[in-house]
Amino acid sequence: MEIRSTTKEDLDVFVDTVHAAFGQFPETPIADGGRWWSALEMDRGLLAVAPDGKPVGTAAAHSFELTLPGRIPVPAAGVTAVGVLPSHRRRGVLSAMMRHQLTGIRARGEFLSVLLASEATIYGRFGYGPATSTARLTVQRHKAALAAPRVLTTADAPAAGSDRGSVEVLRRAECGEILEAVYDRYRRAQPGALSRPHRWWSLGAGQPPISPAPRYVAVHRDADGVADGYASYSLGSVGEQSTLTVDETIAVDDAAFTALARYALGHDLVSQVVFRHVPPEHPLRWQLTDFRAGEVGGHTDWLWVRLLDVPRALTARGWFTDGEIVLDVDDPFLGERGRHLLTIRDGKADCVPTDRQPDLSLDVRDLGSVYLGGTRPSTLVRAGHIRAHHPGAAALADALFGTDRAPHCLHWF
Repeated sequence: MEIRSTTKEDLDVFVDTVHAAFGQFPETPIADGGRWWSALEMDRGLLAVAPDGKPVGTAAAHSFELTLPGRIPVPAAGVTAVGVLPSHRRRGVLSAMMRHQLTGIRARGEFLSVLLASEATIYGRFGYGPATSTARLTVQRHKAALAAPRVLTTADAPAAGSDRGSVEVLRRAECGEILEAVYDRYRRAQPGALSRPHRWWSLGAGQPPISPAPRYVAVHRDADGVADGYASYSLGSVGEQSTLTVDETIAVDDAAFTALARYALGHDLVSQVVFRHVPPEHPLRWQLTDFRAGEVGGHTDWLWVRLLDVPRALTARGWFTDGEIVLDVDDPFLGERGRHLLTIRDGKADCVPTDRQPDLSLDVRDLGSVYLGGTRPSTLVRAGHIRAHHPGAAALADALFGTDRAPHCLHWF
């Protein structure tokens, strides 16, 4: 079997092969994502080719930026379109493609790889760990009142529920540039968020509101008239209930998010409002007068993270507590192991090899899970994934890896 890179001339066979792997057809929209393959970077694609010349597997990667804790954007490979024909599974095709791909990502100078896992049991063995999660929040409209803020406001520090801006309703086709600009502001401040390259918007290659699927968009503008948030939504029925479904709510601050949520929750001719992508710790539930009015469901992992250069990755992100810790990191898939002294001072980290006894021993996939601050190291210690070498090691790691804002990603790729 041969693993080879693809070119633009391979697009049709690549698309046919990955669709066959998933039992779908190219002319069928994928989860309302439209022609997602139009955004593929064919110079980053791989084809696994059998000895008879037939393509049997695919893998690709997008060139994204990932926002790290401390509002630091770094290059990251967004792995996608990974599939093996049912006739050739369990023959080592996937492992060969993953090893080839990770080697190529490193050669490009990227030290992080991310993906959305179709199945939770596949990618851990290749070093990926679940790093962010997302949830669905459903609110019955007759219980949807938002409580008034219980804190005093000042001119310099308004309460989270207060708003001096306005909301304008537009059709999706009228506001593409606004959506692109607002999303870019948002993702630069949100740990775990991925960039959306301009070609995605111009090609409509993705789920709404990237795709041209019919949607209304509530655009929030601040007191100066500058767009600082949007909610893409549609009306329909879920069972016997008329439902307003919000694809995503993007806002640069809590005031804009609250104003957009208030708009959605106040829409006429609606029995319930469903917010599809809400961070698990988002304050919206707490803003409801009836706390039980917000029903959380669909809680799932989203972005999986893979570190390819541990020292570089650890020194790239921002840190919020001073201290030092020794990490013994095993990477069984790539056959690598390293012991690192991580020293943090004034928000910056230094990471060097060391012979000191480790505080924690962990697999690279578990380091990927805690890297963005969405999973506490002590949780993985208790789960038996990470070994703590002394009683205070887990608490020390929790303090050091903690962040000022939980990571969240809602970009689908």
